[in-house]
Amino acid sequence: MQYLVEQGSTHREALERIRARYGDAAQVLSHRTVRQGGFMGLFAREGVEITFYLRDDSIRETERKRVDMEDEKRKLLEKMNHERTLQEVLSEVRELKEIMAEGGAAAQAEGEHPTLMALEELLETNDFSPLYRSELVAKARAEFSLEDLDDDLRVRRAVLEWIGDTVSVTADPKPARPRVIVLVGPTGVGKTTTIAKLAAIHKLGLSAQPAKEIRLLTIDSFRIGALQQIEKYASIMSMPVSVVETVKDMKDTLAMYRDTDLILVDTIGKSPRDAVRLAEMQELLDACGPGAEVYLAVSATTKTQDMLDIFRQFEPFRYRGVVVTKMDETGRVGNVLSALAVANKPAAWITDGQKVPMDIERAHPLRFLLNLEGFAPDRPKLEERYGVLPERSRS
Repeated sequence: MQYLVEQGSTHREALERIRARYGDAAQVLSHRTVRQGGFMGLFAREGVEITFYLRDDSIRETERKRVDMEDEKRKLLEKMNHERTLQEVLSEVRELKEIMAEGGAAAQAEGEHPTLMALEELLETNDFSPLYRSELVAKARAEFSLEDLDDDLRVRRAVLEWIGDTVSVTADPKPARPRVIVLVGPTGVGKTTTIAKLAAIHKLGLSAQPAKEIRLLTIDSFRIGALQQIEKYASIMSMPVSVVETVKDMKDTLAMYRDTDLILVDTIGKSPRDAVRLAEMQELLDACGPGAEVYLAVSATTKTQDMLDIFRQFEPFRYRGVVVTKMDETGRVGNVLSALAVANKPAAWITDGQKVPMDIERAHPLRFLLNLEGFAPDRPKLEERYGVLPERSRS
């Protein structure tokens, strides 16, 4: 039998630490008031010290559960690494195709029609990837006769429609109660602000959305200022926010809010190369259940290849769409369109500022197309093809 001691600022805090670490294996013997902290006898504060022991049979059971959990984490990590290996091969193939596309474009340039040369330059100016550019130019070369190529405006407008046809957006999900939306993504892309915008839209009934009862959850209690930021948003909107740190916490919290209309989950920003941490976060988010909608947030300022790497590394989360953030921080969106098309990912929302809840809207092909430079869009024709933008986005 092992005898141990745990301290805390209150009896409840010390007891919770014991339960979190040892579960039912811990049996309390006694508790007493102690002095904690301080420096050279000064500034000490009162605390509680609990003495407890661990039953041998419970120790074995706890150890078995710990081993089982470690085994599950190992399997999850192996699965992620396997999926990552397959995706890395695909990434290398894409990079090779990019190199071939650049070489082919250089070889084709000599004797190329001026309109096609101008088109290649225009696509490059808008930051489209070499592979995406080469495919569009090749299609224009095949589709238009030499006489048609002399009409530069007609070619540019046709290519703009081809670009729009590569943009897909997420469909409305099946009704569920509660609807659970989880936002994942790298550090610094604006996940918490986006969560606050979605919360405000649904709580206030904006953008043709009926007003709903909202709850906020966050698993980001470690990054400096992260919890305070979402708590500030929650306070302004008068909605509760819960901190979730374990799988049990997640299941208990979701069960407590099962009659809520919408639960929004903010996650820890992780480097896409931190496979271990991503595996741990995936284990926690799996507790949200198969009906949870996971979305990946990426910044519009991210380079195409880096964006493709992010798509690949977060693939195990089975996200159903991409939230493109910080559209106001760049004048070029070819990188975003290239990555979405190559990875075959739909866009879900677009954000273009820090204002809550105004600077967010559902993704729409026109929102991307009108941000491209030099294509002289025929807006009525584009609206007939893709639909009219929501009122907020009209200019």
